[in-house]
Amino acid sequence: MKELKLNYRSTFFIGFGFFSILMLWQIYNTYAPIFLGRLLSSTGEIDPESAPLVGFIMALDNFFALFMLPIFGILSDRTKTRFGRRIPYIVVGMFVAALIFPLIAVAYILNSLVGVIIMMLMVLIIMNIYRNPAVSLMPDVTPKPLRSKANGIINLIGYVGAIIGGGLVIIFGESIDDPILSVMPFLIVSGVMLVAMLLLFIKIKENKLVEETKEDMVIGEAYSTALGEIGENVPLSRSDKINMFLILFAVFLWFSAFNSIETFISSYTDTVLGRIDIAGTITIILVLSAMITFIPAGLLASRLGRKFSVIGGLALMGLGLFATMLLHEPNALFFGGISVIGVGWAFINVNSYPMIVEMSHKDNVGRYTGYYYTSSMLAQSFTPIVAGAFIRAMASFTVLFPYALVLVVIAFVTFFFVKENKDVVKEIKKGLDAFDVD
Repeated sequence: MKELKLNYRSTFFIGFGFFSILMLWQIYNTYAPIFLGRLLSSTGEIDPESAPLVGFIMALDNFFALFMLPIFGILSDRTKTRFGRRIPYIVVGMFVAALIFPLIAVAYILNSLVGVIIMMLMVLIIMNIYRNPAVSLMPDVTPKPLRSKANGIINLIGYVGAIIGGGLVIIFGESIDDPILSVMPFLIVSGVMLVAMLLLFIKIKENKLVEETKEDMVIGEAYSTALGEIGENVPLSRSDKINMFLILFAVFLWFSAFNSIETFISSYTDTVLGRIDIAGTITIILVLSAMITFIPAGLLASRLGRKFSVIGGLALMGLGLFATMLLHEPNALFFGGISVIGVGWAFINVNSYPMIVEMSHKDNVGRYTGYYYTSSMLAQSFTPIVAGAFIRAMASFTVLFPYALVLVVIAFVTFFFVKENKDVVKEIKKGLDAFDVD
């Protein structure tokens, strides 16, 4: 096998698109429901009666994503400019989002419910225009055998953005009623986004990078773990279609499981553990345990294969859910179970997306990225309703972890039916020394 080397520098800067997305969402998801809840209430305090309407408005992101992510994935596949296929969407999207984002807080300060909703909708539209191209750029310039490693780096950079957003919430969260300080996290995020956009635009010359990696991409195609021929106008083989369906079904299941925890964890810690502040600790542990695992998960995929890396991740996630299901006290064992969930989640996330784009050709990566995100967004639209129904039926939040565990177990079983090209996987393992693992 010819020596294939991951371009760490380019991968790092490509990750700035994902970095900006997770950073912005952290602020958006924290402040937007509070702004809406207060403006919808006649007293200025959050009223439980407004929760359904707030939930509906917050769920619009998933609604927009369901049709916008596939559309703009396909559009960016077909785009040809002197700046490349993806860069125009990413740079313009980041720039416009950075300009509009603080206006959400400004509208709140002006006590304008309509203004807040309009600004929120504009941010949602812009973010969903550039999210798919931002993710698709990595596989455009990364040979197939190296994509798990690259995805690990990009996930790590993205989670750094989430931590920055979370840090801003901690610093400014208590100042939400201050007309100046309440807009500060929005302004800081916008400023950081603009810096990230400039660095990405300056450092990533997409067309040049595509040309430089052309030979490696051809070699990468030869080491694709897809079961049938992959070509520009070649339909997927029956085996690959079955594989894609199984993987997307599993993606739906594990995102349903994880998002149910994200959605109801504060209610769980309040009613079951008796301490609502534990929800923040759980989030930090999940994020940090995933972050320290992203890069090792990408490296280990070269030895284990992506299929069994995902299966291992599902096993760890299931083990962590089982442990936390049995423990109703916030002790060391409970938090240990949470950290195991985070480690498992990292193994799953790093390797599942590359398995989907493994079946794509260089000219339709955006389309396959859209398939992946459609499945995950369907899950995030479905699971709050279904998990909420189970919680209501059982009249207890203790059903939360068993609900997530059942979904993970089904995904675990499903993934055993996914087929890998064993000959190629063995060849990649033999050729490990030819890969850059520094």
